[in-house]
Amino acid sequence: MRERMPQRVLLCDDDATFRRRLKGSLSRLGLEVFEAENAEDALRAQSQYNPDSAVVDLRMPGQSGLWLVGELLKGNPRISIVVLTGFGSIATALEAVRCGAINYLTKPVSAEHLVAAFAPDRVSPQTPIQMPSLAEVEAEYVQRVLSECDGNVTQSAKVLGVHRRSLQRKLRG
Repeated sequence: MRERMPQRVLLCDDDATFRRRLKGSLSRLGLEVFEAENAEDALRAQSQYNPDSAVVDLRMPGQSGLWLVGELLKGNPRISIVVLTGFGSIATALEAVRCGAINYLTKPVSAEHLVAAFAPDRVSPQTPIQMPSLAEVEAEYVQRVLSECDGNVTQSAKVLGVHRRSLQRKLRG
């Protein structure tokens, strides 16, 4: 069984803001974290750092997270993989597990919840899992939209359906 507490984690997600925040949170929990923004970078990082665990975003430009799960397992059959997605469904969760992931979580996710996903049998059911607040989820979503719009506040405001000045105030606060 590959379920175990991670020590060296490969974090593959195309959202740089999310990846940076999650890396910081996992590092504060004492884990060594290696970043990759796409499947190809993740495979290079795997060969260079030999992580024991991986967190893989389901949807990324280029090869998908499901493809990456299989490739990571080819490189190291003992690696534990948790798939993350902002677009959860039962069908993709089943497919992720079929491909070899040990767990499947929807974003947003706390570092504690993510670590618990690697070894659910070893984490007490009473262990409090800190879910992000609504303000944190909103801030992360706004940052993701802003990033997808290449930092253009006017375009981001249109996508979010808010006035540009309201978005500017939110970003300052």
